[in-house]
Amino acid sequence: MTAPQLMARVKKGAPPPAVLLLGPEAYDRRRLKEALTAAFPEGSVTQHDLLELTLAEVLDDARSLSLFASERLIWIVNAEAALPRGKVSSDDDEGDGPAGDSAPLGAYMKDPTPSVALVFEASRFDFEGEDKRKQDRVRKFYGAIPDVIELRRYASHEARKETEALAGRAGFRLDDAALDLLVEALGADIARIAVEIEKLSLFAGNRTVTAEDIGTLVPDARATTIFALVNAVARRDRIRALEILDTLTRDGEYLPLALAFLSTQFRMALVTREAGLKNGSQVQSHFTKMGVPMWSSRADQVYQTAAKFSQAQLERAMKSIFEADRGLRDARPDDRIVMEQFILRMAAK
Repeated sequence: MTAPQLMARVKKGAPPPAVLLLGPEAYDRRRLKEALTAAFPEGSVTQHDLLELTLAEVLDDARSLSLFASERLIWIVNAEAALPRGKVSSDDDEGDGPAGDSAPLGAYMKDPTPSVALVFEASRFDFEGEDKRKQDRVRKFYGAIPDVIELRRYASHEARKETEALAGRAGFRLDDAALDLLVEALGADIARIAVEIEKLSLFAGNRTVTAEDIGTLVPDARATTIFALVNAVARRDRIRALEILDTLTRDGEYLPLALAFLSTQFRMALVTREAGLKNGSQVQSHFTKMGVPMWSSRADQVYQTAAKFSQAQLERAMKSIFEADRGLRDARPDDRIVMEQFILRMAAK
């Protein structure tokens, strides 16, 4: 089941008897909770924590008839805590809550209480890396629940699309540069982006928000200044690049991060050159086929960088980035001098 499918069932007044929300994405989880809560009468929503109660105690509550509400929503957080101790790596503390097994849940699902909806929230583990094995064990433990919604983190292109939609619903518009920078600055974390969109709506009114507005108004968006440095070097604008470097230095920015962004930009531009791509659409299609999601404005930026530098210049740029990276790792480096030397080399006409 997907989140939209669950919302559709809720709107029709037929929520499933139990749902497992699996994954760390907070934005969709919050939307689902708001939709489900709104579908039940006031005072009929209960929240339990499996760090404090056993699974059997929660199910006993679900079996109990309420004197005040004919329909009930029971929201259960920290669902991972119900897994029996010793079933998951001892390096973690999944078993901090009351230990138990899934047999009571299987029995409950064979004869669920009418008009009661249970939502188990298992948000601790991701779907990749070391968390995947733990995530699979959570899924297996709650195997009696047929309706599982995977709340995966948004990819950059998905976050960009949702950000544009959020801004539209808030009644203002982000220009392409501002949209890109907001998504990148907040790491495509759509929950954080949604909060910033609410703030920006108070500032914007009905005007278009620019990249400069994002840099001024969004906390932790100093990364937007780093992207301005990327663009200045790509334009071979030495004066502007040095001015931006001065801003980054005064703000205490971690300069190796700026170099990492520059490295990504020039690597993509070099691939664009080698592949003989002729426009932003071809760049977008090429990288998407390679498994690197890319939206149109980002593809245009990469293409413009590739157009401004020859292949030989891009290859020299990668060598300069390597030398600058090595300089930043020196025993007693002056990061600013290293970056100034890099900018002067890169922005030379």
